[in-house]
Parts: sequence; C-alpha cells; structure tokens
Amino acid sequence: MTGDRWSTESDGSMIEPRIYFSEHFGISSKILTDYGAFDICIVSDLPMFIDPFLLFTSKKSEYQALHDQIVIYLQFLQKKSRAGLSSGEIKNWYHFKEVKQNWLGFTLFGNNGHALGRTFAESLNKSLGDILGNVGNERGVSTHLEKLALVGPRVGRDCVSDFTTNLIKHYLLRYTEIFAREYMRDEDCSLFAVPRSAFNYATETWETRTYFLPDLRNDFLILTPTDMLTRDDTWISREDLLRRFKTLPAAIEDDQTRAQVNNYFARVFYKKQTVKDRNVAIDRIIKEFPELVDLYIGLKEQEGDEARAISKAKTDDTHNVLVAQVKRAVPDLQAKTDFYEKPWTSYEEALERVLCFKDYIENKDGYRLINRAGEGFSKETEVQLFFGLIWCYTEFDVNREPNNGRGPVDFKVSYGAGDKSLIEFKLASNSSLARNLERQVEIYEAANGTRTSVKVILCYTPEDQEKTARVLSELGIRDDPSVVVIDARRDNKPSASKA
Repeated sequence: MTGDRWSTESDGSMIEPRIYFSEHFGISSKILTDYGAFDICIVSDLPMFIDPFLLFTSKKSEYQALHDQIVIYLQFLQKKSRAGLSSGEIKNWYHFKEVKQNWLGFTLFGNNGHALGRTFAESLNKSLGDILGNVGNERGVSTHLEKLALVGPRVGRDCVSDFTTNLIKHYLLRYTEIFAREYMRDEDCSLFAVPRSAFNYATETWETRTYFLPDLRNDFLILTPTDMLTRDDTWISREDLLRRFKTLPAAIEDDQTRAQVNNYFARVFYKKQTVKDRNVAIDRIIKEFPELVDLYIGLKEQEGDEARAISKAKTDDTHNVLVAQVKRAVPDLQAKTDFYEKPWTSYEEALERVLCFKDYIENKDGYRLINRAGEGFSKETEVQLFFGLIWCYTEFDVNREPNNGRGPVDFKVSYGAGDKSLIEFKLASNSSLARNLERQVEIYEAANGTRTSVKVILCYTPEDQEKTARVLSELGIRDDPSVVVIDARRDNKPSASKA
C-alpha cells in the first residue's frame, strides 16, 4: 500500500484518504445503497463472495435467468467434454482469470487473486462426468454449480464465486455502466474494451465488448449488487454437507435404499475416527450413493428464504465493520493522533503505528470502533483487515504475505530489500496464544529474513487481560517493548466528565 489514496490541500496539509468507491468518486453512500450496490474498497479486496444459490432463490427474474445461463454453460461444457477436448479448448472454455475489478475475495491487500487454472479445469471436467453428470436433468432438484465443491476440498467458495462472476460478468458490467452513466461524472469514467465479457454459443467463443465504466488508475471497476453477496461459505457448501451428513439417510423415502445406506454408514463410520478419516469416508459414501447429494441439495432448496436472510445479515455485518466503521475511524485517527506521521525504519514504522493504534483505542474512544455490536471482534482476520485498511498512507511497502513458505504473517512492513519488519495480531481469547507467541513469530521472522517484529494482543474482557498477563509472565516477555497489549474493553472507559 502506498500513498496514492491520499491527496493534499494547497497548503500541503493532508486531507482524508479515499479508500472506498463512494469516497474516491464523491458519491453519497445513500445513492449506492438505493441502487443496491456494495460500496467496494479500492485498497483491498473485502471478504465477500457471489453465491450462485442467491441467484437461484432470488425473486428477481433477471437473477434466475443468470442462474439458468450458468446451467446452460455447464451443459455446453459437458457436451464438448463427451466429444473430446483439445488442450486449447480446455484453456478457452475451462480456464478463467479472476475478475479482480470487483475488489471482492481473499486478497489482503490489493486485488490480485488466483486464476481458475488447470486444477479447477480438471476438477470441473471430472465432475461433469460424475457429480455433475446429470446437469440440467436432476430428479426433484435443480442444477447447482456448488455441487463442484461438495466432493473433495480442492474447489472452495472462492472458485465457485470466481466462476460465477466470470459467467455473469456481462450483467455486472452492464449494471455498473448504468450506474456510471446516471450518477458519475464523465471525467471519472472511460470506455473500456473488456475481454471475455460474454459467451457466444453460435461461434463458441468469448466476446470482447465495450462498456462505459468507472476509471481507477487506468483500469475499470465493477460494482456488485449487495443481494448477490455473502460472507463465509456459499449456502450449498462442502463444510455444511459434512456437518449434517449423518442426518441425510433418515430423509431417504425408499425403504430399501435407506437400509442400504444405513448399512454402509455402519461399515465405514466408527467411533474413534479422526476428522480427516470421517471426511474421506463421506466421500466414499457419496461415490457409492450419489443421490445423497441431490437429497442434501433438495433440503437446502427448501431453505431459500433462510439463505437470503442469513446472507443479508452477513453482508450487512461486513459493511458495518469493514466499511462504515473504517470510514469513521480514519478521519478520527487523523484528527486525534499522529498515526499518519512517518518514522524512519520499518521497525519504528511498525511499532509506532501499533502504539498509536493502542493509544487511540484506549484513550481516545477508538475502542468504540474496534468493537462490533457490543462485542469484541470475533475473528483475528477482521482485526487484521481493519488495521490494514486504516493504515492506508505510508511511504513503506505494507502487505500481507500470502505464503512465505511457513504460513502467512499478518503484515510485512518493508523499505527496500534490507529493511523489513513484521506485525502479528492475536486476540487474547485465542486458545493458542502462548504457543503462537513462543514459536510462530520466530518462524515467520526466519521465513521472511528479518529479526524485527511487533506482536499485538487485543483484550476485550477482564479475563482476556488476566490471561495475557499470565502468559507474558510465563514466557518472560512481559516487559518486551515489541509486545503490545491493547485494552479494547468497553466496560472500563468512563467518559472524561466522569473519569
């Protein structure tokens, strides 16, 4: 991350950063909300995904039509697969780039994710011969792309979302173009020729089409309707199938089949199975009785209203925490602290930012914004992303390492090849706090070629503080200046008039 999201007044003073679509283009959040679009961040992908089940269960006919188009494309692939495919055809029809311009997904920080390449293509092609073998002709249920992610862990929600996004890209581009022409200044938009915008079944090729779209540093942006989005897993997911798998045989109507499945269950399941063994056994059962997948999907289809309600709640929560609260925190930090000043080394940069963050939370009412709905942040990834989003102006290179060989560290701060430091965030409630403090950061330091790092522990309750003090004492690092404990409690900060 660098300083290009900031600008200066004529006197050289800093003004507020513009890290969200609405801020960058000077559009009110209400206009975006009324249009139905999610206010994307232009610093980092936000952990949101398009769930194709929300298209299927939507009451909007255009969404249902989009789901039908996904099924038609799968049927096209299946027909071609049965006739035999060349390597060029596999690349053209099965491989997809991530649609990074929607700024949604796993990437921290930035928007360069993984493409749907060979592994995805092989999984999809294989599935069209087994679990998706009856695509478009299922008995009692509809076709769902999410079937692809139900057997084996190689295809997850990000792949399902990316594939869906590519297949409905023409709709999203047109959706964004309509918004741009109605609500945006011409100088903030450009005409873009977008490759692989839509598939032409007559020529069996992907078409390039031209759209008038928001322009961000010579690339276009794509807006996504909020009611297509969810957080965490898609509604039909492998994790959900694994959780409720043992309840499925009872829903089988045919007595003989139910007895066969129960007998098979008894032979492949046993009490002392590990989770891995249990999941392997489930995969074996599905291959033996593939109708269980359609039975599971049928149950999920009956829960369409619940799917929409839960996805909306998750999306609203993500907006509140990672959009609305960050929008309030950045100018508040700028006004109350020197958080955006620039120290001289990466370690000073890392430590000073963390200490300033601590002071803001503990002494300047920042705890209100690092809490959610009356509770502490429930996930370390949310705290990490929150901190990263507010740290949007620095001359240093700040990024989250996707994989450095020994697992991902929260942040690496560097200035050139020879000056780099790490920041690792932990919630005090983490059951592995002691082990992580003792070993994890040391491993990350070795993997990243640095000996300087800052460990940050957030406490949301008195119990958190007691546990942290005990752990630091046991490890002999209670007075270590590189270990920063932040008191984010709500219940111990009286107002200034009462203090």
